[in-house]
Amino acid sequence: MGTMGLALSWETRISSMPREREMRVEPSEDLPGRPSETVAPAVTAAAAEDAELAERCRTGDLGGYERLYALHGARMKNVARNLLGNPIDAEDAVQETFLKVQRSIAGFRGQSSFVTWTYRILINTCYDARRSRVRKKEVANDDSEESPRPEPRAPGAHPSLRMALERALAGLTKHQRDVFLLYEVEGFHHAEIAGMLEITETASKNTLFQAKRNLRQVLEPPRGNTAAGAR
Repeated sequence: MGTMGLALSWETRISSMPREREMRVEPSEDLPGRPSETVAPAVTAAAAEDAELAERCRTGDLGGYERLYALHGARMKNVARNLLGNPIDAEDAVQETFLKVQRSIAGFRGQSSFVTWTYRILINTCYDARRSRVRKKEVANDDSEESPRPEPRAPGAHPSLRMALERALAGLTKHQRDVFLLYEVEGFHHAEIAGMLEITETASKNTLFQAKRNLRQVLEPPRGNTAAGAR
């Protein structure tokens, strides 16, 4: 499998010990006896806008789709680019996602947020594109690995660090890499990732832990090597 061109935030670091990322606030029910007014206004506003977007799109209001694109289009392209490896395929995937949302909106039941449901369609669209890419390579019987177009990198990113991290990510399973990218690079919560990938929050957390462990094993030199090299 070829190494994808990843639009990574190179400020992300793989620490030697798992970070306490679970301190991030995940959606939860109100505590007993606590008034509903204590719910963060931003969370309430986001839920209200999500419901409004869903209703506008359900009724065929093009302004709803325009609003959805204005709020999430750039992030959707970034997610797709990280999953597919180049901006052209990412652009196609986002366009296809909006067509699918328009065709499938009548089936939206509100079991997850409308935005999460949209990202789930995007991710499935990217998976379909990846499978199609593999089938085309098999039909063409092309043994050479596909070389994705290079992506713009963060200013000042050290080339050797970037290449090492890309090689390490390419060594993960697709599932581990996707969870890692959605959480560490795109900043989604485990609850959101669970809705997008149709897994449990526990599975998302466990997969992230496995991905980080595998990355550390690749990126960190064995402790014995340092001592041996000093002799």
